Formats: sequence, C-alpha cells, structure tokens
Amino acid sequence: MVLEQKPRVSKRLERLVKSGICPAEDVSKYASELRQLVHEITDENAVEMQTRLFKALADKTRLKILMLLNVREMCVCEIMVALNLTQPTASHHLSILEAVELVKDRREGKWIFYSLKNKHIIELIKIHEKVKPTHDR
Repeated sequence: MVLEQKPRVSKRLERLVKSGICPAEDVSKYASELRQLVHEITDENAVEMQTRLFKALADKTRLKILMLLNVREMCVCEIMVALNLTQPTASHHLSILEAVELVKDRREGKWIFYSLKNKHIIELIKIHEKVKPTHDR
C-alpha cells in the first residue's frame, strides 16, 4: 500500500492566507498553484545553464579576465602576467568561462589566444558597476 503524500504547506503561507492579505481562500490549492507557476515560468535546462553562468561570474579573477578580454584578445601568458596567476590557474578559470560560452579561444601555432565570445556580458557588468548598494533594507 502506497500512501499518497500531500504537498507540505508552510505555516507562514497558512498565516498569510488567513490574514486576508493574500487573495487565496484554500491554502493547499494556493500552494499547488504556486508550485505550478514555477513549472510554467521556468525551464530546468535554462535554469541549470544560468546557474553555471552566475557561478562562473561569482569569482573576482574570472571577472578580471573578462575585463581584460574586453580590451583585446590575449594569450594565456598575458593573462597570467596581468593577474599574477600560474598557468594551471589561468587555464582553469578560462575553461570555466569557455564552458559557459563567455570566452572563445583561437590557436596560432603553439599559442592560444582568448577573446570574449559575447560582449553583452560586459554591458551587464558595467550596469552593475553603476548601481550603488543599499544597506538599509
């Protein structure tokens, strides 16, 4: 015999509905509607890719690499010197940026040059530079 599990409804949601602030009347039905909404507005594959993208951007070395590559295409050795990195460390960061399709590489003999694959990421970074953090929330 398999027992059907009822989706858990939080006590906070119950209090919200009972307060009258929320237009819902049936807490369980409202909880189901909220869960359904998530499925309707998200694509799991897209969310996975976005998660990897933001993880890649959540590192100051990788942000600095992107800013350098916004200036011009660079060889790994130039990135190493500019950021005082070892070759394995620079390559690790570059491979993460390549995996999320922010940078691309080009071979010229034994040299590998990196450049931005999409300059829109720099626009996003620059927009955020202009936003002043607010600490009084």
